[in-house]
Amino acid sequence: MSLRGNRQGAAEHGHRITAAIACHVARARGTVEQLTQLLLHPDHEGGRHARSIALRSGQSRALAYIGRVWASASAAVSRTRVLESRHHAYEVLAALRDRIETTPWRGERGRTALRVLRAHLNFAQIAGGPLHHASERQTAEEAGISRTTLRVVYETVLKPWGWLRRLRVGHGREGSTWYLAEGSADRHSTPVAQSRFRTTQYPPDLALEEWPTSETGTTADLDSTVIGRLMGHDAFAHRGLGSAALVVIGALHARPAQTVAELVGSSSVSRATLYRALRRLADHGLVHHSGETWTLAPHALEGFGDRPLEAAAEEISEPARGWDAVAARHGTAGVASRRKAVHAAERTAYQRALERLSEHRSKAVVIVRDGRQIVIPAPRPDEVPTAWHAPDGCVLDPVTGRAVPDWRIATDGRLILITPADQRSYDELAAAHAEARSEWESAA
Repeated sequence: MSLRGNRQGAAEHGHRITAAIACHVARARGTVEQLTQLLLHPDHEGGRHARSIALRSGQSRALAYIGRVWASASAAVSRTRVLESRHHAYEVLAALRDRIETTPWRGERGRTALRVLRAHLNFAQIAGGPLHHASERQTAEEAGISRTTLRVVYETVLKPWGWLRRLRVGHGREGSTWYLAEGSADRHSTPVAQSRFRTTQYPPDLALEEWPTSETGTTADLDSTVIGRLMGHDAFAHRGLGSAALVVIGALHARPAQTVAELVGSSSVSRATLYRALRRLADHGLVHHSGETWTLAPHALEGFGDRPLEAAAEEISEPARGWDAVAARHGTAGVASRRKAVHAAERTAYQRALERLSEHRSKAVVIVRDGRQIVIPAPRPDEVPTAWHAPDGCVLDPVTGRAVPDWRIATDGRLILITPADQRSYDELAAAHAEARSEWESAA
């Protein structure tokens, strides 16, 4: 009889193995019949999970489960492509970047999703392909947003629309494994769960919470490289210039001298939001207005605005002298450094927890070895007698005064057992613990 948590973990592990086998069969152009024959073969170790379902719930239930796994694996394989070389991988990333730059990212959440997606594209370019590793903290720092906002964007925009797939959740010192893919064309077909009550007067686009207008076209025209370079700065943080100004800069850099109507289509920003973003940028001298067209200042990408000769005295309040000065004027200076400090403290605490787990620390017990009882009377760490402590971290036998070879004292004062089979699983350690207690209670 096993605990429910252990059965659930074993089932999840078995499902992952079954899904991996199904993906391999799909890539090899196999069929669902071949997969079924492979999984239900009694000598195939990878089909243990499917055979256990057949044993518990019947053959029909197992066949239905294999069918669902096959459908999911076939869909996943059809959305992926085989990369023959590194050059081909960069071609795929370049095509993906073009698709990102021509996709309309409407609403504040859509512009935030663009920043997160651009951060993952940076990681993918470093990794040399769509498959890459990234943690939540690393992505939040790259995109210049909080982890809470990052998770909302993951669950409501990027993952439902098919831009990102998390293949493996990060654990320990490794980040999550992500696959960057092309987004879905039909964005309204994926239901998005909402955490608050909604009335009947809500926008059709549930993820972005905005009403589409006739002004914003079906395609955009952005320079995502500029957006990826500037989005992590404090000047574009929340309550600063914001994502709207960042997208406007990317649109004007991709195609200079645009009117407001053209910017509405190229940046996918509503007219009212666009006017506010242009006004903020103009206050810092980062954009110039000539007639009906808007252009970037000569050194706007470095955050240095200037005053054009024909500009009126009241048009530019004070030209910017760098992105740090822009962030200071908006009160967002130091946001990125504080976020990194919080993440560093969280990483340190997490690493300490991992170190404690790696030592297999548990409550000391009494075991029987070679017919002799070894007493470890330490239900609490502070109850370990100091006379048992050796200078080198060993445990002294209270009778003979010699060091016990297999026992050590951990940094928190608990006793840990070091054996050649120390790298055992949690279930094996728990079984050894129960067996030792049973032997001691029977001997007592």
